[in-house]
Amino acid sequence: MSCSSCSTNKNGVPRGCKSNGNCATGTCGSGNKLAVFDWLSNMTLPTGEAPFNIYEVRFKNGRKHFYKKTDKKLPISMGDVVAVEGNPGHDIGVVSLAGELVKVQMKKRKVALDSDDVKKIYRKATQKDIDVWNTARDRELETQRRGREIINKLGLKMKLSDVEFQGDGNKATFYYTADDRVDFRQLIRDLASAFSIRVEMKQVGMRQEAARLGGVGSCGRELCCSTWLTDFRKVNTAAARYQQLSLNPLKLAGQCGKLKCCLNFELDSYLDALESFPKQDVVLKTEKGEAIFVKMDIFKKLLWYTYKEEKFKWYKLSLEQVTEIIELNEGDELGSPLEDYEAEITEETAVDFENVVGQDSLTRFDTPKKPRRNRNKRRRNSNQKGGGNNTPANKQKTEGQKNTTPKKKESQPKNTKTGNQNKRRKTNNKQNNKQQNKQNDKSNTSPSNNNKPTNKNNQQRRNKRRNNNSGNKNAKNNPKK
Repeated sequence: MSCSSCSTNKNGVPRGCKSNGNCATGTCGSGNKLAVFDWLSNMTLPTGEAPFNIYEVRFKNGRKHFYKKTDKKLPISMGDVVAVEGNPGHDIGVVSLAGELVKVQMKKRKVALDSDDVKKIYRKATQKDIDVWNTARDRELETQRRGREIINKLGLKMKLSDVEFQGDGNKATFYYTADDRVDFRQLIRDLASAFSIRVEMKQVGMRQEAARLGGVGSCGRELCCSTWLTDFRKVNTAAARYQQLSLNPLKLAGQCGKLKCCLNFELDSYLDALESFPKQDVVLKTEKGEAIFVKMDIFKKLLWYTYKEEKFKWYKLSLEQVTEIIELNEGDELGSPLEDYEAEITEETAVDFENVVGQDSLTRFDTPKKPRRNRNKRRRNSNQKGGGNNTPANKQKTEGQKNTTPKKKESQPKNTKTGNQNKRRKTNNKQNNKQQNKQNDKSNTSPSNNNKPTNKNNQQRRNKRRNNNSGNKNAKNNPKK
C-alpha cells in the first residue's frame, strides 16, 4: 500500500514522498514496523457488544504505545493523526492498529486493560497541532549535533544516538548508549539551558540503537531489528560453533557490534541434524593408527579425519563409516585404514552447464590467445626444414643450397652411416633430376622456348653434373663391406 505522493507521475518517474518513514498512510517506509492490515474492520460486531476503545499509536522510529479513547462519539480509524496524553503536555502520533487486534497485541506484551501505562487520547490532531509537530521534528538534527558537542566538552563516555521531540515541542528525549554508568546531571542542565526545553535521558542497548536508526545488513536487505524483529534474544558463540562457522568477529557481528540475530534462525535445524553425529573428541582406532576429528559437513553427512602422526593429509569419510569404526572400537577391534574407507566414497559430479540449445562453452574466452610471433617463427622453421610451399621454384632453391655446401663435409671419416646417407641422397637427386628433365622437355617443346634456352636450364644441367660427380666420389670413398 502507498499514498498518492508515492506513486509515479505522467512520465512514469516515481515521485517519492520523502517522508523518512513517516508516511501519512502509515504503510510505507521502515518507520512502521510490522504494519498490519485489519481485514475485520468492515465487519459488524455482534448485537449488544461495544467496539474496543483502546488503540495502538505509533511514534518516531516504530515506538508504539496503547491509548484509551475517552470520548465515545469520537470516530477514530487506522491512519488518523491524534493528540494523546504526554508527560507533561501532549504528543502527536499515528494510529497504527484498532479493533480486536489490539487485544492480541496487549496480551502479547503483557499489558493489562486497566494498567496505568494505558493513557488517554485527547482528540484528532488539528492543522495547528501538525504544524507545531513538524517544526519540532525539524529541530531534531541540529539538537543532536549540538548535544554531541556538549558531551565532548564535558568528556563523558557516552554516545548520543538519537533525539526525539514531543509533539508540542516542550520536551525532548535523548537516547544514548554507554558501557558504564554515566553521571549526566551537569549534561541535563547544559542541554536544558541551551535548547530551553525539558530534557529526558534514556539509555538503550546496542541492538535497540540499530533498530531505531535502521540500515542495510551484509545480506543486502534491511535490518531485521528495524523491520519485523521485536524481541532480542541472546546470541552466543556456541550458535556459530554448532553451525561449523569460523569464529571471525568481523563476519559474525552486525552493525550493532554484537553477534548477528540471524545466527539463531537456523540453529534448531542444525541441532536436530547433529543428534546422529558422534562427538568431536572421539578418537578412531584403526590398523594404521589413531585418527582424530578435523571438520564435518552436516547436511552432506561427511566427516574429515586425520592420523595423529600424519596430520598433513585429511581423509573424507561418511557418517555410516565413522559409526562402523566406532562400533568396532567398542568391541575391542580395530578398523581398517582410512584410505580404504575413503576409496569407497563416490561422489557424483554436478553438471553446471549443458549444451542443450547449441550454445558455446562458457569457458571459450578464458584461454588467452597466443601471440603472432610464435606463428611466424613456426613458419620460418618449417621453410628452413623444407616443409614450406612445394613449388618447383622452392625445390630448385633448396637443391641449390644443398649442392653449394663446401666439399670438406664430404671427406668425413668412413662410416657405414654416412654411406647409407649418401645412397639416399643419390636416389633423391636422381628422382629430382628426372622430374626437372621432364619439365625442361615440356618447356623446350613449346614454340617460344625452342630456340632460346633459359639460364635456368643451363644451371640445372650444371647441378646435375655436379651431383653425378659427387655421387661417384662417395661411392669410391665408401666401398661396400
